[in-house]
Amino acid sequence: MKKRLLALALAAVVIFTLAACGSKEAPAANTSDGGASAPAASGDSDSAATPATDSGIAGKTFAIVAKNTGNPYADKENDGFTAAIEEAGGTALVRAPEKPTAEGQIQIIEELINQQVASITIVGNDVDALQPVLKKAMDAGIKVSAADSGVNPASRQVFINQAGTTEIGQALVDAAFDLTGGTGQFAILSATSQATNQNAWIDSMKEILKDPKYASIELVKVAYGDDLRDKSVSETEALLQSYPDLKCIVAPTTVGIAAAGKVLTDKNLQDKVELTGLGLPSEMADYIDNGVCKYMFLWNPIDVGYLAGQTAIALVEGTITGAEGDSFTAGRLGDYTIVAAADGGTEIILGAPFKFEPSNIAEWKAVY
Repeated sequence: MKKRLLALALAAVVIFTLAACGSKEAPAANTSDGGASAPAASGDSDSAATPATDSGIAGKTFAIVAKNTGNPYADKENDGFTAAIEEAGGTALVRAPEKPTAEGQIQIIEELINQQVASITIVGNDVDALQPVLKKAMDAGIKVSAADSGVNPASRQVFINQAGTTEIGQALVDAAFDLTGGTGQFAILSATSQATNQNAWIDSMKEILKDPKYASIELVKVAYGDDLRDKSVSETEALLQSYPDLKCIVAPTTVGIAAAGKVLTDKNLQDKVELTGLGLPSEMADYIDNGVCKYMFLWNPIDVGYLAGQTAIALVEGTITGAEGDSFTAGRLGDYTIVAAADGGTEIILGAPFKFEPSNIAEWKAVY
């Protein structure tokens, strides 16, 4: 089934590439039920477009505030958001601070409130620090949702979650267990210490590690590369120096896993220190091919952004309020239902993480 979905998705990309400005991609299989289907192969912000509809949002501006500039993952997410808004006839506005800080996002949100945008989608750099300004936005009548990296329930109407937190934690722990041979030391290379998505996944991993099955693997450190390439490189090198018996690095961040891949390659540590985590296929293909990373996981960030855009539209149109049980059709992704989130708020789950390995990386590295 996975292979069939993968083939259909890739075929859609090829068809679109060959079309001069013509046919549109068929709807992707809905993954909201958590099934482990392949991510939709939407290669850019136009590849999944459908004709603009008379949705009543023409002339309205929908903003997304990313973590920081210069992040390839965020760029793809922004592309998906823009595609969703533009195909419905709205105007998409992409903003991001230079560095991944709450302070930078607060300044941008203040500006968006003054611009009287219809909605703000925040990819949070801090779970609590953004609450006053996001509440101010909601009090001004702006619809507020969080995507990818959440904020607390008081700061949002709903959260767009790329995959279930427990499912991600389980996949990463099982990978560490597998790659270490079930015994030995491993470390986590995260983004920032305030990143809500990273912290939720790491907390889930720590809880899962309490299972006696994992008693012989030891999490020795959680390092923070702040989603900056140079710092992630330095943190990887520090891990290797501090823990000479380290068997595996788990990086639940696309910037971190790519930086660690380069360090391990440069130091010829294939088969000595294993690497896994969450990575972009286009950035990790070389490291999977050379054996530094035997496999990794992710979802399609374009689809995360697209779902976030569709959610913002539904909020503005009044199709949903963000309450548990609300449902809507998210364009090419199909139907979704809002569910209760672990933090006491509500969320929409895109789907399960997908495994990238030597058998499929060549097909996906050209997609995103």
